[in-house]
Amino acid sequence: MEGMQTLDWIIIALYFLILLGIAWWVTRQKQKSPTDYFLAGRHVGWFVIGASIFASNIGSEHIVGLAGTAAKSGVAMGHYELHAWCILLLGWVFVPFYMRSRVFTMPEFLEKRYSPTARWILSVISLVAYILTKVSVTVYAGAVVFQALMGIDFWTGALITVLFTGIYTVMGGLKAVIYTETLQAIVLLIGSITVTILGLIKIGGWGKLVSIVGSQKFNLFLPLDHPDFPWLGMVLAPPIVGIWYWCTDQCIVQRTLAAHGETQARRGTIFASFLKLFPFFIFFIPGITAFALSKTGQLQLAASDQAFPMLVKLLLPVGLRGLVVGGLLAALMSSLAAVFNSCSTLFTMDIYKKIRPDASEQRLVYVGRVATGIVVVSGILWIPFMKFISGELYHYLQSVQAYLAPPIAAVFLLGIFWKRINARGAHAALIGGFMIGILRLIAELNKKHLSGWLFTFADINFLYFCVYLFLVCIALMIVFSAFSRAPSFEKINGLTYGTTMAEDKKASRESWTTRDLVLSFVVLAIIATILISFSPLVIAK
Repeated sequence: MEGMQTLDWIIIALYFLILLGIAWWVTRQKQKSPTDYFLAGRHVGWFVIGASIFASNIGSEHIVGLAGTAAKSGVAMGHYELHAWCILLLGWVFVPFYMRSRVFTMPEFLEKRYSPTARWILSVISLVAYILTKVSVTVYAGAVVFQALMGIDFWTGALITVLFTGIYTVMGGLKAVIYTETLQAIVLLIGSITVTILGLIKIGGWGKLVSIVGSQKFNLFLPLDHPDFPWLGMVLAPPIVGIWYWCTDQCIVQRTLAAHGETQARRGTIFASFLKLFPFFIFFIPGITAFALSKTGQLQLAASDQAFPMLVKLLLPVGLRGLVVGGLLAALMSSLAAVFNSCSTLFTMDIYKKIRPDASEQRLVYVGRVATGIVVVSGILWIPFMKFISGELYHYLQSVQAYLAPPIAAVFLLGIFWKRINARGAHAALIGGFMIGILRLIAELNKKHLSGWLFTFADINFLYFCVYLFLVCIALMIVFSAFSRAPSFEKINGLTYGTTMAEDKKASRESWTTRDLVLSFVVLAIIATILISFSPLVIAK
């Protein structure tokens, strides 16, 4: 396997110069107000929104982590990658409420629906979640890419990753992030599709791949007694995490808030849902291919998370390798930049502005930039602890998200669909659910030192734990709301389905066409086809 050649480095350098050029162009434009800096002036169209949602989701942790999980466990984790329907849920169900409320952040929406306390709680939970998942995982995965493909020391690669991405994110705000993400999404798709095709050619085609690794690797529904991915847990838990991530998480929703109206926001989510159908094939299949090549002695795979980078190193010729490495780094930077911008928005608008309500708009932009740096350092400091939860990067990511997502998903879902739920119910679910999730995380880090019921608590399959926690949070919301006063109509007017005025319903109905509806059903049909095609009944034939 050859290393990086001069032409590869030239292509990577050109790619980075283009990215910096875009960021510089954005930076020279007006960035004086929070709306300009955090929401790109609310003038973004559907194509950029869709590409940005996809690119901010598909970071290097997906490329490295999904391929690594596939190499070790097959496509079972693919349920998380079939969440295109959750993006549709964002566009059709949640976006109308978010757009009408004119909020900057998801915690701000909770303040309008529930109380200022709910806003504070979600802000803190979200920042902790970003540090434990998005920042640390993305930096770690980027460092793995640097180490495997370029021979650069892990921590040096991590620092390069952070510094380069941080520069254009801090200077250009959301507008720099979403426009660079549009380019990065294109490069990412081209590079990953190329690796997938060349990998299948190298192994001898689809039939040869299945015969080498066995059909079980392609089973989305593993037995109920499977220690990691039992099929019932994979059916119930991923939708909970998916609703939190795609419909309530600042990092994703912020792109729709930047839209020029509800129509553009919804069409952006429909476009993103089509793009989200690709990862199941272009990341899982290369991972399984790398495993097959290692079994036949054509590839040395020291660790499963090196599957995709090592496949790039083995398969691609000089020049094309540089483009694909650029795609890997694009995924890394787009995901990291999205987190940086969302963290700065959360801290500035939901915490700092509440403490200093008289702060000038220029001061808010400055504080947002400082907050980005603090979150990044915190994420890097957490990296050494990640190995105690799971040896697989993507397994780690989904485990931690399973502990943090349920209370947030419950509060938003019931908050929109049930007008009787009040602030006390939301507080109980957010605080109680967050504390239980953090206790589980701490217990899992120390599992080998525990016994009795504490060990049982730490050892529950992460998928089932997610479902149990979600049900507990719903119960807390119902009980605490039932024993306290219902929220007034004035408080929740337009923020729930039961209190939406006729004119708002009419305006929302006029924002979509039959074509939007048909395209959404096409996405759902494709998802159903994939689930059936990779079910035990089909792959066993």
